[in-house]
Amino acid sequence: MGIVYDDAVMISQSEREEEPSVITVNCPDKTGLGCDLCRIILFFGLTVVRIDVSTDGKWCYIVFWVVGRPSTRWSLLKNRLMGVCPSFLLANGISYDRPELSPPKPPDVYLLKFCCFDRRGLLHDVTGVLCELELTIKRVKVSTTPDGKVMDLFFITDSRELLHTTKRKEDTCDHLKAVLGDGAISCSIERVGPEITSSSQGPSFLSYGITEDMLLNPNEDDPIAFKCPSITMDNLLSPSHTLVQIVCRDHKGLLYDVMRTLKDCDIQVSYGRLTRKGSTECELDLFIMQVDGKKIVDPSTQNWLSTRLQVELSRPLRLALINRGPDTELLVANPIELSGKGRPMVFHDITLALKTLNRPIFSAEIARHGIGGREWEIYRVLLDEGENGSASKKEIEETVWRMLMSWE
Repeated sequence: MGIVYDDAVMISQSEREEEPSVITVNCPDKTGLGCDLCRIILFFGLTVVRIDVSTDGKWCYIVFWVVGRPSTRWSLLKNRLMGVCPSFLLANGISYDRPELSPPKPPDVYLLKFCCFDRRGLLHDVTGVLCELELTIKRVKVSTTPDGKVMDLFFITDSRELLHTTKRKEDTCDHLKAVLGDGAISCSIERVGPEITSSSQGPSFLSYGITEDMLLNPNEDDPIAFKCPSITMDNLLSPSHTLVQIVCRDHKGLLYDVMRTLKDCDIQVSYGRLTRKGSTECELDLFIMQVDGKKIVDPSTQNWLSTRLQVELSRPLRLALINRGPDTELLVANPIELSGKGRPMVFHDITLALKTLNRPIFSAEIARHGIGGREWEIYRVLLDEGENGSASKKEIEETVWRMLMSWE
Protein backbone atom coordinates (compact mmCIF):
# COMPACT_ATOMS: atom_id res chain seq x y z
CA MET A 1 0.00 0.00 0.00
CA GLY A 2 2.97 2.29 0.46
CA ILE A 3 3.05 3.40 -3.16
CA VAL A 4 5.36 6.20 -4.30
CA TYR A 5 5.20 7.58 -7.83
CA ASP A 6 8.21 6.67 -9.97
CA ASP A 7 8.70 10.36 -10.72
CA ALA A 8 8.56 11.43 -7.06
CA VAL A 9 12.32 12.00 -7.42
CA MET A 10 13.84 13.22 -10.67
CA ILE A 11 17.57 13.78 -11.19
CA SER A 12 18.95 15.79 -14.07
CA GLN A 13 22.71 15.28 -14.21
CA SER A 14 24.84 18.14 -15.44
CA GLU A 15 26.90 17.66 -18.57
CA ARG A 16 29.89 19.41 -17.01
CA GLU A 17 31.44 18.31 -13.73
CA GLU A 18 31.68 21.86 -12.35
CA GLU A 19 28.02 22.64 -13.03
CA PRO A 20 25.28 21.63 -10.57
CA SER A 21 22.94 18.73 -11.15
CA VAL A 22 19.28 19.19 -10.29
CA ILE A 23 17.31 16.94 -7.94
CA THR A 24 13.54 17.46 -7.94
CA VAL A 25 11.33 15.94 -5.24
CA ASN A 26 7.57 16.07 -5.83
CA CYS A 27 5.60 14.07 -3.23
CA PRO A 28 3.25 14.29 -0.23
CA ASP A 29 4.63 16.34 2.64
CA LYS A 30 5.47 15.28 6.16
CA THR A 31 7.17 16.98 9.09
CA GLY A 32 10.92 16.43 8.82
CA LEU A 33 10.94 15.40 5.16
CA GLY A 34 13.48 18.10 4.30
CA CYS A 35 15.78 16.85 7.08
CA ASP A 36 15.56 13.26 5.84
CA LEU A 37 16.34 14.29 2.26
CA CYS A 38 19.27 16.51 3.31
CA ARG A 39 20.77 13.73 5.41
CA ILE A 40 20.82 11.38 2.41
CA ILE A 41 22.33 14.05 0.17
CA LEU A 42 25.02 14.66 2.80
CA PHE A 43 25.74 10.93 3.05
CA PHE A 44 26.39 10.80 -0.71
CA GLY A 45 28.87 13.67 -0.40
CA LEU A 46 26.95 16.17 -2.53
CA THR A 47 27.33 19.93 -2.08
CA VAL A 48 24.02 21.82 -2.06
CA VAL A 49 24.53 25.18 -3.76
CA ARG A 50 20.88 26.20 -3.94
CA ILE A 51 17.47 24.99 -2.83
CA ASP A 52 13.83 25.95 -3.37
CA VAL A 53 11.12 24.51 -1.12
CA SER A 54 7.38 24.95 -1.53
CA THR A 55 4.52 23.12 0.21
CA ASP A 56 0.86 23.61 1.05
CA GLY A 57 1.08 21.28 4.04
CA LYS A 58 -0.11 18.26 2.06
CA TRP A 59 2.09 18.22 -1.03
CA CYS A 60 5.62 19.51 -1.37
CA TYR A 61 7.90 20.46 -4.25
CA ILE A 62 11.62 20.68 -3.50
CA VAL A 63 14.44 21.42 -5.92
CA PHE A 64 18.09 20.89 -4.95
CA TRP A 65 20.97 22.17 -7.06
CA VAL A 66 23.92 19.98 -6.09
CA VAL A 67 27.52 19.48 -7.15
CA GLY A 68 28.41 15.81 -7.31
CA ARG A 69 31.53 13.76 -7.77
CA PRO A 70 32.66 11.45 -10.58
CA SER A 71 31.96 8.51 -8.25
CA THR A 72 28.42 9.60 -7.33
CA ARG A 73 25.96 6.71 -7.72
CA TRP A 74 22.99 8.67 -8.99
CA SER A 75 20.61 5.74 -9.43
CA LEU A 76 21.27 4.57 -5.88
CA LEU A 77 20.83 8.15 -4.63
CA LYS A 78 17.42 8.29 -6.31
CA ASN A 79 16.36 5.04 -4.68
CA ARG A 80 17.43 6.26 -1.24
CA LEU A 81 15.61 9.59 -1.68
CA MET A 82 12.44 7.83 -2.83
CA GLY A 83 12.70 5.62 0.23
CA VAL A 84 11.96 8.56 2.56
CA CYS A 85 9.19 10.08 0.41
CA PRO A 86 5.71 9.42 1.85
CA SER A 87 3.13 7.49 -0.15
CA PHE A 88 0.73 9.50 -2.30
CA LEU A 89 -2.04 7.83 -0.29
CA LEU A 90 -1.21 10.19 2.56
CA ALA A 91 -2.20 13.18 0.45
CA ASN A 92 -5.55 11.54 -0.33
CA GLY A 93 -6.39 11.03 3.35
CA ILE A 94 -6.77 7.24 3.03
CA SER A 95 -6.47 5.91 6.57
CA TYR A 96 -6.30 2.11 6.37
CA ASP A 97 -3.21 0.34 7.61
CA ARG A 98 -0.05 1.40 5.79
CA PRO A 99 3.66 1.05 6.55
CA GLU A 100 3.93 4.85 6.95
CA LEU A 101 1.54 4.77 9.93
CA SER A 102 3.32 1.94 11.74
CA PRO A 103 6.39 2.46 13.93
CA PRO A 104 9.51 1.67 11.88
CA LYS A 105 11.08 -1.67 12.65
CA PRO A 106 14.50 -1.24 14.25
CA PRO A 107 17.22 -2.39 11.87
CA ASP A 108 19.00 -5.63 12.64
CA VAL A 109 22.37 -5.07 14.30
CA TYR A 110 25.40 -7.16 13.32
CA LEU A 111 28.82 -7.56 14.87
CA LEU A 112 31.63 -7.33 12.35
CA LYS A 113 34.81 -8.67 13.95
CA PHE A 114 38.16 -8.84 12.25
CA CYS A 115 41.79 -9.13 13.20
CA CYS A 116 44.74 -7.94 11.15
CA PHE A 117 48.22 -6.48 11.36
CA ASP A 118 48.25 -2.75 11.98
CA ARG A 119 49.38 -0.12 9.47
CA ARG A 120 48.97 3.61 8.89
CA GLY A 121 45.53 4.66 7.66
CA LEU A 122 44.03 1.22 8.28
CA LEU A 123 40.97 2.41 10.20
CA HIS A 124 40.08 5.00 7.57
CA ASP A 125 40.41 2.46 4.75
CA VAL A 126 38.11 0.04 6.59
CA THR A 127 35.60 2.81 7.32
CA GLY A 128 35.64 3.78 3.65
CA VAL A 129 34.81 0.22 2.60
CA LEU A 130 31.88 0.05 5.03
CA CYS A 131 30.51 3.35 3.72
CA GLU A 132 30.75 2.15 0.11
CA LEU A 133 28.87 -1.01 1.07
CA GLU A 134 26.15 1.11 2.76
CA LEU A 135 26.86 -0.38 6.16
CA THR A 136 26.14 2.07 8.97
CA ILE A 137 28.47 2.03 11.96
CA LYS A 138 26.54 2.12 15.26
CA ARG A 139 29.34 1.38 17.72
CA VAL A 140 33.05 0.68 17.43
CA LYS A 141 35.71 -0.81 19.64
CA VAL A 142 39.21 -0.79 18.17
CA SER A 143 42.31 -1.82 20.07
CA THR A 144 45.95 -2.47 19.22
CA THR A 145 47.96 -5.27 20.82
CA PRO A 146 51.65 -4.96 21.78
CA ASP A 147 52.65 -7.28 18.92
CA GLY A 148 51.22 -4.93 16.28
CA LYS A 149 47.88 -6.60 15.69
CA VAL A 150 44.51 -4.85 15.62
CA MET A 151 41.23 -6.29 16.90
CA ASP A 152 38.27 -4.33 15.51
CA LEU A 153 34.66 -4.71 16.62
CA PHE A 154 32.11 -2.84 14.48
CA PHE A 155 28.41 -2.95 15.39
CA ILE A 156 26.71 -2.17 12.09
CA THR A 157 23.37 -2.07 10.30
CA ASP A 158 22.76 -2.67 6.61
CA SER A 159 20.93 -0.08 4.49
CA ARG A 160 20.27 -2.80 1.92
CA GLU A 161 18.88 -5.16 4.61
CA LEU A 162 20.77 -8.10 3.12
CA LEU A 163 23.39 -8.80 5.77
CA HIS A 164 21.45 -11.83 6.98
CA THR A 165 22.36 -13.58 3.70
CA THR A 166 25.52 -15.59 3.27
CA LYS A 167 26.39 -13.80 0.02
CA ARG A 168 26.23 -10.32 1.58
CA LYS A 169 28.41 -11.44 4.49
CA GLU A 170 30.95 -13.04 2.16
CA ASP A 171 31.02 -9.98 -0.10
CA THR A 172 31.62 -7.71 2.90
CA CYS A 173 34.49 -9.85 4.19
CA ASP A 174 35.99 -10.09 0.69
CA HIS A 175 35.96 -6.28 0.33
CA LEU A 176 37.61 -5.89 3.72
CA LYS A 177 40.26 -8.53 2.98
CA ALA A 178 41.01 -6.74 -0.29
CA VAL A 179 41.79 -3.49 1.52
CA LEU A 180 43.60 -5.26 4.37
CA GLY A 181 45.80 -7.21 1.94
CA ASP A 182 48.32 -9.64 3.39
CA GLY A 183 47.68 -8.19 6.85
CA ALA A 184 44.26 -9.84 7.14
CA ILE A 185 44.02 -12.61 9.74
CA SER A 186 40.31 -13.26 10.33
CA CYS A 187 36.88 -11.76 9.57
CA SER A 188 33.41 -12.73 10.79
CA ILE A 189 29.88 -11.27 10.89
CA GLU A 190 27.06 -12.33 13.22
CA ARG A 191 23.70 -10.91 14.19
CA VAL A 192 23.35 -9.47 17.71
CA GLY A 193 20.50 -7.94 19.68
CA PRO A 194 19.66 -4.25 19.12
CA GLU A 195 20.11 -3.62 22.84
CA ILE A 196 23.85 -3.63 22.15
CA THR A 197 23.58 -0.07 20.82
CA SER A 198 21.23 1.18 23.52
CA SER A 199 22.12 4.66 24.71
CA SER A 200 21.18 3.78 28.27
CA GLN A 201 24.54 2.11 28.76
CA GLY A 202 26.92 5.04 28.47
CA PRO A 203 30.58 3.97 28.26
CA SER A 204 32.75 4.66 31.26
CA PHE A 205 35.05 7.11 29.48
CA LEU A 206 32.24 9.65 29.21
CA SER A 207 32.33 10.35 32.93
CA TYR A 208 35.63 12.16 32.50
CA GLY A 209 36.02 12.65 28.76
CA ILE A 210 32.85 14.49 27.78
CA THR A 211 31.40 17.13 30.08
CA GLU A 212 28.14 19.01 29.96
CA ASP A 213 30.06 22.27 29.54
CA MET A 214 31.70 20.99 26.36
CA LEU A 215 28.35 20.04 24.83
CA LEU A 216 25.87 22.58 26.13
CA ASN A 217 27.90 25.65 27.11
CA PRO A 218 30.24 26.37 24.19
CA ASN A 219 33.01 28.88 24.65
CA GLU A 220 32.42 31.92 22.44
CA ASP A 221 36.18 32.21 21.89
CA ASP A 222 36.51 28.59 20.78
CA PRO A 223 38.73 28.60 17.65
CA ILE A 224 37.07 25.40 16.43
CA ALA A 225 33.74 27.04 15.69
CA PHE A 226 32.08 29.25 13.11
CA LYS A 227 31.10 32.87 13.58
CA CYS A 228 27.69 33.09 15.25
CA PRO A 229 25.08 33.33 12.46
CA SER A 230 22.73 36.27 12.03
CA ILE A 231 19.12 35.20 12.59
CA THR A 232 16.10 37.48 12.26
CA MET A 233 12.38 36.71 12.48
CA ASP A 234 9.49 38.63 10.94
CA ASN A 235 5.73 38.12 11.27
CA LEU A 236 4.63 41.02 9.03
CA LEU A 237 5.46 39.67 5.56
CA SER A 238 3.05 36.74 5.68
CA PRO A 239 -0.43 36.41 7.21
CA SER A 240 0.14 32.77 8.12
CA HIS A 241 3.89 32.20 8.44
CA THR A 242 6.92 33.47 10.34
CA LEU A 243 9.84 34.43 8.14
CA VAL A 244 13.23 33.31 9.43
CA GLN A 245 16.28 34.80 7.71
CA ILE A 246 19.63 33.17 8.39
CA VAL A 247 23.00 34.46 7.21
CA CYS A 248 25.82 32.15 8.20
CA ARG A 249 29.08 30.50 7.22
CA ASP A 250 28.67 27.81 4.59
CA HIS A 251 29.80 24.35 5.66
CA LYS A 252 29.29 20.70 4.84
CA GLY A 253 25.87 19.68 6.07
CA LEU A 254 24.59 23.23 6.59
CA LEU A 255 21.15 22.51 5.20
CA TYR A 256 20.94 19.28 7.18
CA ASP A 257 21.84 21.13 10.40
CA VAL A 258 19.07 23.67 9.83
CA MET A 259 16.43 21.11 8.89
CA ARG A 260 17.47 18.76 11.70
CA THR A 261 17.02 21.54 14.25
CA LEU A 262 13.63 22.58 12.89
CA LYS A 263 12.46 18.97 12.76
CA ASP A 264 13.38 18.36 16.39
CA CYS A 265 11.58 21.58 17.37
CA ASP A 266 8.37 20.52 15.54
CA ILE A 267 8.68 23.41 13.10
CA GLN A 268 7.33 23.01 9.56
CA VAL A 269 8.88 24.74 6.55
CA SER A 270 6.28 25.84 3.98
CA TYR A 271 8.60 27.74 1.70
CA GLY A 272 12.36 28.13 1.68
CA ARG A 273 15.27 29.24 -0.42
CA LEU A 274 19.02 28.95 0.03
CA THR A 275 21.45 31.10 -1.92
CA ARG A 276 25.17 31.63 -1.63
CA LYS A 277 26.64 35.02 -0.75
CA GLY A 278 30.19 35.12 -2.01
CA SER A 279 32.45 32.14 -1.47
CA THR A 280 31.94 31.48 2.24
CA GLU A 281 28.47 32.64 3.31
CA CYS A 282 24.93 31.43 2.68
CA GLU A 283 21.56 33.08 3.12
CA LEU A 284 18.40 31.12 3.93
CA ASP A 285 14.86 32.50 3.81
CA LEU A 286 12.40 30.13 5.47
CA PHE A 287 8.66 30.63 5.93
CA ILE A 288 7.80 28.45 8.89
CA MET A 289 4.94 27.59 11.22
CA GLN A 290 4.47 25.58 14.38
CA VAL A 291 3.06 22.07 14.29
CA ASP A 292 -0.37 23.51 15.15
CA GLY A 293 -0.29 25.59 11.95
CA LYS A 294 0.27 28.92 13.71
CA LYS A 295 2.96 31.58 13.52
CA ILE A 296 5.65 31.90 16.15
CA VAL A 297 4.53 35.10 17.86
CA ASP A 298 5.65 34.50 21.44
CA PRO A 299 8.95 36.43 21.97
CA SER A 300 10.33 33.78 24.33
CA THR A 301 9.70 31.04 21.75
CA GLN A 302 11.34 33.16 19.06
CA ASN A 303 14.40 33.76 21.26
CA TRP A 304 14.60 30.06 22.14
CA LEU A 305 14.50 28.98 18.49
CA SER A 306 17.02 31.67 17.44
CA THR A 307 19.44 30.61 20.18
CA ARG A 308 19.08 26.95 19.27
CA LEU A 309 19.83 27.67 15.60
CA GLN A 310 22.81 29.87 16.50
CA VAL A 311 24.36 27.13 18.64
CA GLU A 312 23.73 24.37 16.10
CA LEU A 313 25.11 26.38 13.16
CA SER A 314 28.16 27.80 14.93
CA ARG A 315 29.13 24.39 16.36
CA PRO A 316 27.42 21.61 14.37
CA LEU A 317 29.75 19.16 16.13
CA ARG A 318 31.66 19.44 19.39
CA LEU A 319 35.39 18.74 19.29
CA ALA A 320 38.05 18.56 21.98
CA LEU A 321 41.64 17.38 22.20
CA ILE A 322 42.58 16.36 25.71
CA ASN A 323 45.93 15.38 27.22
CA ARG A 324 45.75 12.17 29.26
CA GLY A 325 49.24 12.14 30.74
CA PRO A 326 51.48 10.72 28.00
CA ASP A 327 48.51 10.14 25.67
CA THR A 328 46.38 12.46 23.54
CA GLU A 329 42.65 11.84 23.27
CA LEU A 330 40.44 13.19 20.50
CA LEU A 331 36.74 13.55 21.34
CA VAL A 332 33.99 14.46 18.86
CA ALA A 333 30.33 14.72 19.85
CA ASN A 334 27.57 14.47 17.24
CA PRO A 335 24.01 15.55 18.22
CA ILE A 336 21.39 12.88 17.48
CA GLU A 337 17.97 13.67 16.03
CA LEU A 338 14.93 12.75 18.06
CA SER A 339 14.31 10.09 15.39
CA GLY A 340 17.55 8.39 16.47
CA LYS A 341 19.64 9.34 13.43
CA GLY A 342 22.87 11.30 13.48
CA ARG A 343 25.04 13.14 11.01
CA PRO A 344 26.52 10.60 8.57
CA MET A 345 30.19 10.10 7.67
CA VAL A 346 31.60 11.62 10.89
CA PHE A 347 33.87 8.68 11.74
CA HIS A 348 34.95 8.50 8.10
CA ASP A 349 36.04 12.16 8.16
CA ILE A 350 37.81 11.85 11.53
CA THR A 351 39.90 8.92 10.35
CA LEU A 352 40.61 10.69 7.04
CA ALA A 353 41.96 13.73 8.90
CA LEU A 354 44.24 11.59 11.05
CA LYS A 355 45.43 9.65 8.01
CA THR A 356 46.24 12.97 6.31
CA LEU A 357 48.30 13.99 9.36
CA ASN A 358 49.96 10.56 9.38
CA ARG A 359 48.83 10.08 12.98
CA PRO A 360 48.51 6.44 14.06
CA ILE A 361 45.41 5.46 16.04
CA PHE A 362 45.99 3.33 19.13
CA SER A 363 42.32 2.76 19.94
CA ALA A 364 38.89 4.08 18.97
CA GLU A 365 35.35 3.87 20.32
CA ILE A 366 31.89 5.06 19.27
CA ALA A 367 28.96 5.08 21.65
CA ARG A 368 25.81 7.06 22.42
CA HIS A 369 25.15 8.90 25.64
CA GLY A 370 22.44 11.18 27.00
CA ILE A 371 23.58 14.57 28.32
CA GLY A 372 21.50 17.67 28.89
CA GLY A 373 18.22 16.09 27.88
CA ARG A 374 19.38 14.97 24.44
CA GLU A 375 21.33 12.11 22.92
CA TRP A 376 24.85 12.42 21.55
CA GLU A 377 27.02 10.11 19.51
CA ILE A 378 30.51 10.24 20.99
CA TYR A 379 33.67 9.41 19.04
CA ARG A 380 36.74 8.76 21.17
CA VAL A 381 40.12 8.25 19.50
CA LEU A 382 43.33 7.65 21.44
CA LEU A 383 46.28 8.79 19.35
CA ASP A 384 49.53 6.88 19.22
CA GLU A 385 52.26 9.25 20.43
CA GLY A 386 55.00 7.54 18.46
CA GLU A 387 57.54 8.87 16.03
CA ASN A 388 54.89 10.77 14.03
CA GLY A 389 53.32 12.52 17.01
CA SER A 390 54.85 15.91 16.17
CA ALA A 391 51.66 17.65 14.95
CA SER A 392 50.57 20.38 17.36
CA LYS A 393 47.24 20.35 19.16
CA LYS A 394 46.06 23.27 17.05
CA GLU A 395 47.02 21.51 13.81
CA ILE A 396 45.15 18.34 14.78
CA GLU A 397 42.03 20.26 15.83
CA GLU A 398 41.97 22.41 12.70
CA THR A 399 42.57 19.46 10.35
CA VAL A 400 39.83 17.34 11.91
CA TRP A 401 37.41 20.29 11.94
CA ARG A 402 38.20 21.08 8.29
CA MET A 403 37.55 17.48 7.19
CA LEU A 404 34.28 17.41 9.11
CA MET A 405 33.00 20.77 7.91
CA SER A 406 34.43 21.40 4.43
CA TRP A 407 33.87 19.73 1.07
CA GLU A 408 37.48 18.70 0.45
